[in-house]
Amino acid sequence: MTPGTSRDKGEDWMTPQEGPPVDAPVDVLADKAVGCVAGAAVGDALGGATEGWTPEQIQERYGGRVRGIVPPFNEDWRNARPIAPYHKGDGHVTDDTLMTHALIRVYERVGGHLDAYAAAEHLVPEMMGDKRWIPELEAEALPLHRVFLAEKWLVLRLHYGHADPREAGVGNIVNCGAAMYMAPVGVVNAGDPDGAYAEAIDLAGAHQSSYGREAAGVLAAAVAEAMRPGATPDSVVATCLRLARDGTRAAIDAVCSVARGLGHWDGSFEALRAAIRPYDTVADTYRDQGLGARRPSRLHSIEELPLALAFLVMAEGDYRETVLGGVNYGRDADSIASMGGAVAGALGGRAAVPADWLEQVATASRTDLVGPGLALAAVARRVHRADAERRRAHEAAFDALLAPRGEGDAR
Repeated sequence: MTPGTSRDKGEDWMTPQEGPPVDAPVDVLADKAVGCVAGAAVGDALGGATEGWTPEQIQERYGGRVRGIVPPFNEDWRNARPIAPYHKGDGHVTDDTLMTHALIRVYERVGGHLDAYAAAEHLVPEMMGDKRWIPELEAEALPLHRVFLAEKWLVLRLHYGHADPREAGVGNIVNCGAAMYMAPVGVVNAGDPDGAYAEAIDLAGAHQSSYGREAAGVLAAAVAEAMRPGATPDSVVATCLRLARDGTRAAIDAVCSVARGLGHWDGSFEALRAAIRPYDTVADTYRDQGLGARRPSRLHSIEELPLALAFLVMAEGDYRETVLGGVNYGRDADSIASMGGAVAGALGGRAAVPADWLEQVATASRTDLVGPGLALAAVARRVHRADAERRRAHEAAFDALLAPRGEGDAR
């Protein structure tokens, strides 16, 4: 089978390939889908090196601001703490990308919209069924063995606990775990942010609650809007503000309002942190968790999504600068840069993602970063056709309902 074409269920598009597929679709949908998915992975890989650290620590470690792929914070990564034994840095993607690619495979298998039951029936088996190459472990392993405890919750609650999928996210810590892999929902619902939000909220209910679930819906909506031809960073933020609820909406508004008054991410971190602080439950000292950290609340928000949107605004949609803002901000840098990269990549398409970064990350991670986007675009086409047929059937039925009684009414 030619690389880049539709695959049988047993095939694995995670296998690296040499260059772009010769028969890759050239329409705008495919271009933007690849930009989104590859852009998320590249941002994830760059941010992995600086995750958990402050901007000052990052600058000291690397002798200035990070401008591309850098080695791990601790070269002895197998024994480093507190994030051992993961090889973060050197262009390795993290669990954000592992989960994103797993969700794309679920979309390929289902071939339609997803809900919380799809998480139980398909995503959980993806996590615990087959070994895959895990770049940070430099070994084949079950994805379940790499993901964070908040993602292991999916397996605990759905596989072992037999929880109702629609309620399984209740009780999990509230973090960015669902939002970090929700970009594919936006691609499948390209140009329909309302539909993306609703689908992601349903799907994420199996994993998260409260503002963690809300962020998943808003991130999917941001990508769906960014996929629309003519979309801009401002239209993306406006869409997020229209759909977001409670603390998530307030945090996005506050942080993006500050970002509009700043010229560049370099020098912005103190002001952005001050803007997000009232909504973030994680302490300024990132690894010190207070009693209220990551607990459900209508007043709070995850930090990652508002920051990703803020860097997108400051960069005026430029992919490179959006991602570098997240990378140098530190804290949960891989997820910030991955979310920002997904939206910026959807706005600008594949060409927006620097080719050298894309090639280096794909090589270092031994992971195909183009095939998943092409596969997702194929799913989006199929879903759109089914949606259009359903809409036409509904319109015909509703038109019949508007006819005067007795005119062709079989009742």
